[in-house]
Amino acid sequence: MKRWELDDWLASLTRVAPSTLAVYRRDLRDAARWLDTVGRPSPVSVTRRDLRGYLARLDRDGYARRTIARKASILRRYFRWAQRTGRIETDPSAALSAPRGTATLPRVLSADELDHLIEGGVRSSDRPEIELRDRAVVELLYGSGLRVSELCGLRRVDLAGPKGTVSVWGKGDKQRRVPISDPAADALARWMSDGRPALVTEGSPDDRVFLNRRGNPLGPRDVRRLLDRRSPTPTHPHALRHTFATHLLDGGADLRAVQELLGHADLATTQIYTRVSRERMREVHRSTHPRA
Repeated sequence: MKRWELDDWLASLTRVAPSTLAVYRRDLRDAARWLDTVGRPSPVSVTRRDLRGYLARLDRDGYARRTIARKASILRRYFRWAQRTGRIETDPSAALSAPRGTATLPRVLSADELDHLIEGGVRSSDRPEIELRDRAVVELLYGSGLRVSELCGLRRVDLAGPKGTVSVWGKGDKQRRVPISDPAADALARWMSDGRPALVTEGSPDDRVFLNRRGNPLGPRDVRRLLDRRSPTPTHPHALRHTFATHLLDGGADLRAVQELLGHADLATTQIYTRVSRERMREVHRSTHPRA
């Protein structure tokens, strides 16, 4: 594995969550081991045909189409880095195709579920600083459609800039500026002024916006726990992002604008939410129209 310089590649991904880095490490190591068995011990010797053979082998072994697509994406990212840094001359993963995963309709939260999450429900924390933090987290996840990794990665410098906006680092280390709602801006300001100082310890990072109860950077698992604490039903952080996008389209937002807000590189990824909106309209028709 030394020839693949896996540690150097992972170290270059400074804006990727640790859990995601673990997936990248595992997937690339698996690919490198298979390529070694077919006589390709280093990235210099790998061809596009070799990579296609690897993906075909995964398909024969019964891997889900979505999983194969993820592994292909990781290979493309690695080989782009290898070419950019001069480790290889040509990128064998260029135009590498993989079966696209089957899209399933995301769950959109109901008005009651959103109310419980935002207001705290019956299981809200009784610690004022935790309540301020949790309220700001929920407002940002729903009000701006952030990925949980983007929210956990927020730094103080990301809050500087035009009023009512925040900078986030998305997939592929791409930065975008997104608007935040007035309730989110108010909740964030109260957290930063009244809540965050109460959780700061001697070892707390000075630049991170959100901290956990121990004063360490807030992580995705912390966010999942706080949502579970506030919601009467199990709620994944991504459900808030789904709901954000669907509500925008329900309100007449342009699909390209939603793509930009979500940080999707491919418009096809955003288009799944149009299916969600159509399904929601059909359900409203079925449940409310007397002749449906």
